[in-house]
Amino acid sequence: MTETILYGIKNCDTVKKARHWLDERQVSYRFHDVRTDGLDPQMIKRWIAAVGWEKVLNKVGTTWRKLDQTVKDHVSADNVVDLLMEYPAIIKRPVLDQNGTITVGFRPDQYALLFNL
Repeated sequence: MTETILYGIKNCDTVKKARHWLDERQVSYRFHDVRTDGLDPQMIKRWIAAVGWEKVLNKVGTTWRKLDQTVKDHVSADNVVDLLMEYPAIIKRPVLDQNGTITVGFRPDQYALLFNL
């Protein structure tokens, strides 16, 4: 049995687009809001192992821009998990875990390939 989990923030426009795409195609998934449902370091480490920390870290959002420059200048593989735990809004969204296959961001063509649709 496969499980699909979509991680994100419910009011994020990109997450809304991904959820709409999945719902329209009747793809069964569980939504996990990283703010309200929380995160654990092992979850983030799995994402990073799959796609790299640079892809998981969203450097174009408001939360990133508001961080102190010293924090931004010193982010690395060694401390990024702690940073993502402290500021879940700087996780690039959505993160899709489709039975262990991790996808970051939403592109309809990529989802279509992943779900064979």
